[in-house]
Amino acid sequence: MKTTFYGGTGSVTGANFLVEHADAAGTAAKILVDCGMLQGTEAAETWNREAFPYDPAKIDVLVITHAHIDHIGRIPKLVKDGFRGKIVSTPPTRDIAELLLFDTCEILENDARRKGVLPLFEKRDVEQAVSLWQTLPYHEHLALPAGITLVLKNSGHILGSAMAQLSAADVTATFTGDLGNSPSLLLADTESVAGTNYLVMESVYGDRNHESKESRQAKLKSAIMETIARKKTLIIPSFSVERTQQMLYEMSEMFASDGIDEVPVFLDSPLAIKVTKIYEKYASYLNDHVREEIAQGDRIFRFPKLKFTALAQDSARIEHTANPKIIMAGSGMSQGGRVVEHEKEHAGDTNAIILFVGYQAAGTLGRQLAEGAKTVDIDGKNIHVKAKIESIEGYSSHKDSDHLVAFVEDAAKAGKLKKVFAVMGEPKSSLFLVQRLRDELDVNAEYPEYGESVEFK
Repeated sequence: MKTTFYGGTGSVTGANFLVEHADAAGTAAKILVDCGMLQGTEAAETWNREAFPYDPAKIDVLVITHAHIDHIGRIPKLVKDGFRGKIVSTPPTRDIAELLLFDTCEILENDARRKGVLPLFEKRDVEQAVSLWQTLPYHEHLALPAGITLVLKNSGHILGSAMAQLSAADVTATFTGDLGNSPSLLLADTESVAGTNYLVMESVYGDRNHESKESRQAKLKSAIMETIARKKTLIIPSFSVERTQQMLYEMSEMFASDGIDEVPVFLDSPLAIKVTKIYEKYASYLNDHVREEIAQGDRIFRFPKLKFTALAQDSARIEHTANPKIIMAGSGMSQGGRVVEHEKEHAGDTNAIILFVGYQAAGTLGRQLAEGAKTVDIDGKNIHVKAKIESIEGYSSHKDSDHLVAFVEDAAKAGKLKKVFAVMGEPKSSLFLVQRLRDELDVNAEYPEYGESVEFK
C-alpha cells in the first residue's frame, strides 16, 4: 500500500490521506482517509478552495474517522469535483457529520455573499455526499476494492470516533484520526491496535501533558463558585461535539452532588442542542458507567436550570437575564457562532469570566484571548480585554504526550510495528513526539511532509 500525505501535515487540521493499492490480479484501488478543512490560519481559506492533488472521480472509497470539520469539511467539495464513491463511517459519525456539514454550508454561503465570491460548496453537494454514505459498526469487516479490508476501532475521541485499519497483502496500516483522552467522562477507552504494521497518528499534544482530572474539575467548580458568589457572567466557548456534552454532564453532577447552588445555564447553540440529542440517541456508544446512570433514569445532559436557546430571539434575551449566569456557546475557538456576540459584549467587562475548555488553534480569536491579548478585534470592534480569562486543558478530547507514547508502546508490543508517522499537530508538537518515540521506545518514527508518499510493505 502506498500512502500520500495530502493534509494534516504541519498543522492540526486538514486531515487527508490517500491510500493506493493493487492486488495480484492488477485490480487497483484508491482509498481516502478523511477529507478535512484547514482551519485557523490566514491561508486556510485559500488552501480549502484549491483543487485536490488527485482526481476525486477516481477515488473508490472515503473512510471518515470522526465528524469534526477538520476531518470532514471538504467532503462536499470532493463530491462537487467529481467523487461518486462510497463514504464509510460509524453510524453516530454519519449523523453528526450531516448536521455539521449543513451548518458549515450555511456559514460558507453567508460568508461568500459578503465577499462577493462563490461558496466552497452548496447545499446540493452536501445532500449528494449524504446519499453516498454507508455506516459500519466497530469491529465489523468491510471488503473494499483490490483486496483491502477495513475495520473500525474505537478511538475514544468523540461519539462514534474510529481508527481506520486497512489491511491488504499481509500489511495492516492504522490511521488513528484523533485519539481520545481516556478515561473519558462519556466514552469508552481508546482500543488497542497491537499488531498493526504502520501507524499514522495524531500528535496535537505531542509535546505537553494535560492537567489531572481532579484539577480540571476543581477549576471548573472554582469558576462556577466565583460566578455565583460575585454575580458574574461565565462564558464558555464550547465545541458543539463532545465538549458541550462533557460540560453538561460535569455541571449536572456538580449541581446534584457538590452542594453548588444552581445558576441559570444557557446552551446557546442550535447545533450543540441537536448534537446533544444525537448523543442521547446513541447512548449505547457511551461508556459503561454512563449507560448505567441512564438505565437508572438519569437524564445525564439535563438539569433544572438548563435552558436550550435554539432561536435567535431566545439568544438575544440572555443579556437581559440577571447575573449570575453561565453561557455555553459555539464556536469553541471563537471563530464564529453566537459566542462571538457574547464575547463582544463581555470581553471588556470586569464582571465576566471567559473560560476556554479546549484547544485554540493558532490565529483564532480564542488563541489570542487565551494567550493574554490586551486588546482584540471582534467583528470590527476594538475591545480592551478586562474580563478574567481562564483555560482548562484537562477537558481536551485528545491524548496528551505521555498517553500518546503509551498508545504506541502498546501498539508495538506484538513486535510487528514497523513505523509511526506523526501527523495532525503543530510542527513542534509532532517533532517532539517523534523524538520521544525514538528515544524512549526505539520506534522508527517520522514527521512526514505535505505530498510525501511512503510504501507500506
